[in-house]
Amino acid sequence: MDERAQMAIETVDLTKRYGELTAVNKLNLSIAEGEIFGLLGPNGAGKTTAILMLLGLTEPTSGKARVRGHDSTREPLAVKRIVGYLPDNVGFYEDLTAVENMLYTADLNAIPKKEALKRIHDLLGRVGLADVADKEVGKYSRGMRQRLGIADVLVKQPKIVILDEPTLGIDPDGVKQMLEIIVQLSHDDKITVLLSSHLLHQVQQICNRVGIFVEGRMVAEGSIEMLGLQILGGDPIVVEAEVSGADDALIGALKKVPGVSEVDSLDGTLILHCFKDVRGEIAKCIVGTGKSLSSLRLRGHVLEEIYLRYFQEA
Repeated sequence: MDERAQMAIETVDLTKRYGELTAVNKLNLSIAEGEIFGLLGPNGAGKTTAILMLLGLTEPTSGKARVRGHDSTREPLAVKRIVGYLPDNVGFYEDLTAVENMLYTADLNAIPKKEALKRIHDLLGRVGLADVADKEVGKYSRGMRQRLGIADVLVKQPKIVILDEPTLGIDPDGVKQMLEIIVQLSHDDKITVLLSSHLLHQVQQICNRVGIFVEGRMVAEGSIEMLGLQILGGDPIVVEAEVSGADDALIGALKKVPGVSEVDSLDGTLILHCFKDVRGEIAKCIVGTGKSLSSLRLRGHVLEEIYLRYFQEA
């Protein structure tokens, strides 16, 4: 198998023009198997157009898109068999139940009914909808519909899942549940996830790498840590911790936390310079040493700063 076939998603100079408008301009993108990749950009940046070309739902003006070795333009059916797509506005039959809607999807994918029912009930349990499996979808909240959408795209057991603004319009608790499900797809199921979003703080929590998309162009791509070092200089994240009785022993322990490069103490506040957001590990270390942690905060939203810098340069 050649190098291209080993990549989950790869594009080469992928371009889409509508008359004089260039929606996607020479997009070069590589996403590895099992990765969570965040495609970031404002509405109208061309993210959805790029996704439609990956799925073979619209033809590029020029360039190539390959999904697990399949040409998206020449082999669109092969691509659709292995990719699950959740658009920003999920469409279901309102008068059918969750099970009935998913059975319809399973039938379209030629999955035998007995096998489909087992998958459906397993998936509905996984996304927290088992108790409302027989409730009409028209009575679902937006967050419930989004979780049903995740279950629906997993019925055919895809290798890649593409999510277009999956948390838009969902309450904070629903967002937390959705992000946890996305992480499980990558870590537990080894599914590659392409997440298109403009909600930067959420992307920062779960993505391995990000691509910043502005006016149809990919202006930056890489891990948040790498992009932060490139454009901001120094460590991309600063965490402030208010700790009672902080001493040299605690500071020494915090310096050993993976991702922490330096720890300073200023007027009773610990200032931690980090390569990435490791607040959970920092809190665990502080509590584990018997100290009292009164507050832990991120100094600014780092991805937002990176994004704004690249956006302004673009």
